[in-house]
Amino acid sequence: MAQTDRIAVVAGGSAGVGRAVVTALLDKGYKVAVMARGQARLDEMAADLGEDKVFCQSVDVSKADAMEKAAKAIVEKWGAPSIWVNAAMLTTFSPFEEMTAEEFEEILATTLGGQVNGTRAALKHMTKGRIVCIGSGLAYRPVPYQSAYCAAKHAINGFVGSVRSELLRQKSRVSISLVQLPAINTPQFDWARNRMDKKPQPAPPIFSPDFAAKAVMRAATGKERELLVGTSVVKLIFGTMVLPNWLDKKLADDGVESQKSDREESGDREDNLLSPADYPSRAEGSFGDRASDDGMIVDADLARKVVFFGAPALAFLIGLILG
Repeated sequence: MAQTDRIAVVAGGSAGVGRAVVTALLDKGYKVAVMARGQARLDEMAADLGEDKVFCQSVDVSKADAMEKAAKAIVEKWGAPSIWVNAAMLTTFSPFEEMTAEEFEEILATTLGGQVNGTRAALKHMTKGRIVCIGSGLAYRPVPYQSAYCAAKHAINGFVGSVRSELLRQKSRVSISLVQLPAINTPQFDWARNRMDKKPQPAPPIFSPDFAAKAVMRAATGKERELLVGTSVVKLIFGTMVLPNWLDKKLADDGVESQKSDREESGDREDNLLSPADYPSRAEGSFGDRASDDGMIVDADLARKVVFFGAPALAFLIGLILG
């Protein structure tokens, strides 16, 4: 079937940032195919939003064959998409030495492998449009107790950069973009496997899923290769470039505590690592009272130019003035 301009796919779209992106796409008149593991949340979405607007499929994004089968079904139903968003993720809050090999591999398989499989499936069917991969400030500045998640996000940067160059070489009409997110108030902090003595929280400053979706929509419809979302991400990236050793020590002192809320953790809560958690289809988590709906969204290439060319120029001008 031919490609249209108003078909989108969101892998990992039944909760969290992906769920907010689904709403944003629907508001712009797109039909949205949603992939996620949890059938109950998908059924809820189909009932609430209408099967004429959303096409929900239960898919484990870590399985390449399952992803390709789902993509083929979307194309047969509606046609090829013009937007594809890879948003699925898993994490744990755990010291590395206490994390099992199975846990680490599961996080890599979904958080990295899901984006790889989604991109592969998208490129088999899209002849034009935009693939958006969801990254994180932690792709540049890792934090303690999330070693697997940070490893996956670092790898996504390398994967996307390689594929982007291949698409440019091919003069493809499909392009790929990265959105590096800050701490977002999503359900992951309610359902991720946790070995801390307190309930996890997004490390402040905290932003809403709607703010994240705004950045994703800009990436999906614009031309920027990478967006940095929130001043905290900008600080993490450029702080790491200038003072990596200082940040290592600071995060050794404060990095774990900043991820702990003041809420007690029962220790036996249901988690979503190996199977979907019983949780409604919503974007927001439990920290909405502290989440901001607005902030800075920066073109990463422009930010780098300002830092590396603007700072020396400013120093030169100051020198002229003082001289």
